[in-house]
Amino acid sequence: MALSSRMPELSAFEVLLAVAKTGSLGAAGRELGLTQQAVSARLTSIEAQTGVQLAIRTVRGSRLTPAGVVVAQWADRLLDVAHQVDVGLASLRSESRKRLKVLASLTIAEQLMPRWLVSMQATAARAGREAPEVILTAANSEQVIAGVRDGAADLGFIESPGAPAGLRSRVIGCDELVVIARPDHKWSRRATGVSSAELAQAPLVTREPGSGTRDFLESALRTALGDGAELAAPLLELSSAAAVRSAVLAGAGPAVMSRLAVADDLAVGRLTRLAAPELDLRRELRAIWVGGRTPPAGAVRDFLSYIASTAAS
Repeated sequence: MALSSRMPELSAFEVLLAVAKTGSLGAAGRELGLTQQAVSARLTSIEAQTGVQLAIRTVRGSRLTPAGVVVAQWADRLLDVAHQVDVGLASLRSESRKRLKVLASLTIAEQLMPRWLVSMQATAARAGREAPEVILTAANSEQVIAGVRDGAADLGFIESPGAPAGLRSRVIGCDELVVIARPDHKWSRRATGVSSAELAQAPLVTREPGSGTRDFLESALRTALGDGAELAAPLLELSSAAAVRSAVLAGAGPAVMSRLAVADDLAVGRLTRLAAPELDLRRELRAIWVGGRTPPAGAVRDFLSYIASTAAS
């Protein structure tokens, strides 16, 4: 229910209580850091707004009317509650700078987030300050988007193509998908790599629906082959990059994964990277949040600023 236009602001009640406490417009002004004339003008304004005479001014001082005494009692209780709310809000602001709930897609959660968190804590320790406490949950990109929208997380990180509708986002890095197979797979002996049509028709080891990696690959294939392109059913659907990698190493078949997730395997030859010259598999990694164009003040903004500083260095 909306308050009427006759309801004064909290600062007006502070003036009334100061007059009640000191018994003088001048003394009330000194307590509030105002001139006597300013206190008199505010008191007159309150009376005009409420339609109630609250004080009687005399040459020897000022005293509240019976109605003013009642209003002062109400005002005292109201300001007490307001101070409690003010303190509570300050506590929440402080908490928002100390704790951060993050949802991140698996590639970011597994390959990038540990490095960011350890580095941020070390940087904060060197500066003699406390780093925000980050509570991280890994999920696929679809679940991250839903969680940020629902308020389950303060900040999300996704790898799916494009910015999600209804959320603010910022590009925080880039990644590249690579086609991988075991060295003894028939594709590994090719000098020319694999075509988009072959990838579309091959049963691959993939992530589950809603995964940013899977969504990006399917988008890239349809961009290359047309929106109506038929994509083969996956050979296996697995819920983590680690499981996909293990299945490929076990000989299940080829897959398309983040280069970050298989860099060590490629370096030592456990897996082979296959060229896919018809596809652009570079992608943007995004932070997402609810609210204004600028990330919310506190831990969210501090964390994103730190990530940006590490990318620039």
